[in-house]
Amino acid sequence: MDLRLFKNIVILTGAGISAESGIRTFRDQDGLWEEHRIEDVATPEAFARDPKLVQRFYNLRRAQLKDPKIQPNPAHLALAELERLWEGDFLLVTQNVDNLHRRAGSSHLLHMHGRLDKVFCLHCDEHYEWNEDLAVDQSCEACGRKGGVRPDIVWFGEMPHHMEEIYAALDKADYFISIGTSGNVHPAAGFVRLAWKAKKIEINLKDTEISPSFDAHFVGPASTEVPRFIKELLE
Repeated sequence: MDLRLFKNIVILTGAGISAESGIRTFRDQDGLWEEHRIEDVATPEAFARDPKLVQRFYNLRRAQLKDPKIQPNPAHLALAELERLWEGDFLLVTQNVDNLHRRAGSSHLLHMHGRLDKVFCLHCDEHYEWNEDLAVDQSCEACGRKGGVRPDIVWFGEMPHHMEEIYAALDKADYFISIGTSGNVHPAAGFVRLAWKAKKIEINLKDTEISPSFDAHFVGPASTEVPRFIKELLE
């Protein structure tokens, strides 16, 4: 393969890559997020109705990132290495809200669903990093007002982050690689069709609803399949 023909690469990662590091996926097969109904912890209405429950839910998720057993796995590390060696444009888009890609060394990275280690203020719209528990009456570091600081997570009914930049990258992508995604969460499920001129690769534990849209499909754990694929790509 002549890599000179493939200068621009966009990679999408989903829950499957983080699950191999020990992070439970939010949405289980029964539709619950960590034994909570989505409507109770993952909507703006839930935060307005019961901010104490919502803050406690995300405080537990945020604390999990400090567990020494939660570490970037070989797939995270391989993607960081690919970014370092790739000569063209490189963009890593993740649906995950954890910090494992950044800890692995990825920098050209967009969190389309937000980050557990960031918050923002509903009063002044200031976004900033936050690694501790968040109280219901937390004061905003920017404006000082209380009661409006919430997790910087894209909840159901809200627009994902960085969409204009993602769409622009997909439009000019020569390579689109989807890793560990369910294929049924939009708008990410539609990225493969937006990467209209790209060679499209899917790496997953099993086929998804959108697998027929890809040129190649590799089945297996991300921690083994991603390093193997990237090694072959670079060689």
